[in-house]
Amino acid sequence: MNWAFLQGLLSGVNKYSTAFGRVWLSIVFLFRVMVFVVAAEKVWGDEQKDFKCNTAQPGCHNVCYDHFFPVSHVRLWALQLIFVTCPSLLVVMHVAYREDRERKHRLKYGENCHRLYQNTGKKRGGLWWTYVLTLVFKIAVDATFVYLLYHIYEGYDFPLLIKCEQKPCPNKVDCFIARPTEKRIFTLFMVVTSLACILLSIFEILYLVGKRCRECFSAVHRSHRVMTNTMSSGSNLMGSNAIKMAGKDTPETPAPSYSVAIS
Repeated sequence: MNWAFLQGLLSGVNKYSTAFGRVWLSIVFLFRVMVFVVAAEKVWGDEQKDFKCNTAQPGCHNVCYDHFFPVSHVRLWALQLIFVTCPSLLVVMHVAYREDRERKHRLKYGENCHRLYQNTGKKRGGLWWTYVLTLVFKIAVDATFVYLLYHIYEGYDFPLLIKCEQKPCPNKVDCFIARPTEKRIFTLFMVVTSLACILLSIFEILYLVGKRCRECFSAVHRSHRVMTNTMSSGSNLMGSNAIKMAGKDTPETPAPSYSVAIS
């Protein structure tokens, strides 16, 4: 698997993320991808070879191993990392679409034309919805794989001794897992990091929704203030005009003239 491509993809979307998104990317790189590549594959590399059962019955060993390990932890976590990181490609593609649309618009109407986007990477309009939907998808993927891991293996524990009575085993046989304590520690570590990523994605959604609601409230309050100021200034202007008109319409009464007869 080409993890360098995955790293480049996530690094490209890092500049469009919030603070919570950058922390999420750091956890995915350091505590999930790096641990998976460096340690997890080596821990589970000998799981089938060192899975021992106290019987020589042909086929019993393979049947018991398939019963207790229907899906490899390594492959399950690889699928989880792929599904949880690929939605970030949608954000990069949406930003690239905006940049291409802005470029074509400027080529058509000139460099001094009105821009379609003030900032193509700013989360407004459709890009905001794309970003939020990718977060919801990441939460769903992590939660689904955490549940699948618990459901398939009936918990996150690895017992020292496993009782197997699957056919063609002659009777109930004892099977042993290689390094169960080490596998338990790595399993719990991957589950905890997945839950941490889920919490960070939830916090990021709450942050984006709260920020959007605050901006909408500020815009409504600003428009209401402008409307109030306009109405008050209009009322003052109408009052002053009424006073002026009243002064003009009032006729001036001439002073009475008196004729005095001098006899």
